Amino acid sequence: MMRWQNKRAFFTFATVPLLGMVGLAAASPASAQARRVAQPPARIVTGPVRTLPQVLLDRHNLERRAAGVPPLAWDPRLAASAQAYAVTIARTGQLVHSPRQSRPGVAENLWVGSAGAFAPDAGVASWAAERADYFDGVFPAVSRTGNWLDVSHYTQMIWRTTTHVGCGLVRSGRWEALVCHYSPKGNRDGQRPR
Repeated sequence: MMRWQNKRAFFTFATVPLLGMVGLAAASPASAQARRVAQPPARIVTGPVRTLPQVLLDRHNLERRAAGVPPLAWDPRLAASAQAYAVTIARTGQLVHSPRQSRPGVAENLWVGSAGAFAPDAGVASWAAERADYFDGVFPAVSRTGNWLDVSHYTQMIWRTTTHVGCGLVRSGRWEALVCHYSPKGNRDGQRPR
């Protein structure tokens, strides 16, 4: 395992060995040339490189812009608490919310997927897909299905009075766990999400 840490978040990910490099120096020039030719050309990436926090924040703010609400700001403290709980989910294998008393005034969205099978923002995209069942009403009467839980991740993402988000993503064995914390929390009875 390789660990990477910066001031915003802590990520754990599996490393992949560089295959085909052992014995390359001992190979004949012709076989080395054949290996080089067989390799696909390198892809040139242009534009700024985005960090995982920026990718997750951008995906949230894309949904908020479409809903006509102000953008969120990234909060490192929320990201640290989300990361700590993502580690707990990965360790226990239980997709359950953290105790509310451990995060007063903070809402939480959770997602789990197969390790390595999804883009880093797939969890946020799955929450955003709940928009298909959402209608603009007074919470909890905001779902076309009649069950507010069917849209609760989405409504938290677009809740007008929520101003900050922080997320943590952990890969452990077969699973990836994404946790996002929001402040101030939304999904309040008797209020409109946007």
